[in-house]
Amino acid sequence: MSIVIDPISPVAFSVFGVPVRWYALAYVAAFVVGYFLLKRMMRSDRCEIKLSKKELDDLLTWVVFGVIIGGRLGYVLFYNLSFFIAHPLEIFAVWHGGMSFHGGLAGVVIATFLFGRGWLRGLKILDLISVVAPIGLFFGRIANFINMELMGRPTDSQFGVLFNGVSDVPRHPSPIYEGLTEGLLLFIIMGCLYRFTKLRRYPGALCGAMAMIYSVFRIFCEQFRMPDAQVGFLTSWGLTMGQLLSGLLFACGCAFFCMAITRGRDKK
Repeated sequence: MSIVIDPISPVAFSVFGVPVRWYALAYVAAFVVGYFLLKRMMRSDRCEIKLSKKELDDLLTWVVFGVIIGGRLGYVLFYNLSFFIAHPLEIFAVWHGGMSFHGGLAGVVIATFLFGRGWLRGLKILDLISVVAPIGLFFGRIANFINMELMGRPTDSQFGVLFNGVSDVPRHPSPIYEGLTEGLLLFIIMGCLYRFTKLRRYPGALCGAMAMIYSVFRIFCEQFRMPDAQVGFLTSWGLTMGQLLSGLLFACGCAFFCMAITRGRDKK
């Protein structure tokens, strides 16, 4: 028996008639919580790099722009290029939706290295961001579920969700699956790797580990998620764009991790 849920308004509240959406609040929560977690990590003796309050504020600005610009361009290039070629001004209409995690991640990586002004310093900062970033993914996936977007494939299991008056058949609540794995569980794993292992001493190891673990979770969750309608399955056996990009991300993460461990051993 499926779970029947009344649709939730994508608008959380209004301020002087201006609607404030849950998705926007998810982004705000991600940046605010991530900022304070980074600030707390800076106070710890185990932190491999220290940033002043001004530097941390500047880093937040770089990351915000990296996420938004990278996420939007990633969606344009990977998920709906033909539409945006025909309607180029829609690229700037981010309020219509359309963000790519893989593009946002690339944006953050580029922004972090530009901010760090150096390969080694950039890697150390990126490692810290990798520890806190999954909690932002959790907030984002919860917002996806509220918006009834990125929903899963039809199912007759007890986990199926039927939005009253909206859904035609019960579907896997794939945003919840992703929020719990790519978000909450990954956050716990990265916190444990940072706190209880020596990976933080190898610049690039933590961000490589985060990329690999995320990719595994994403590839798994894509088994329950409907592919984007305008893209569909890439192969006859069901490969999705999310799985393809996650496979490439896994390879990049593996390269970062191996180089970090090798460089660290060479210096000993």
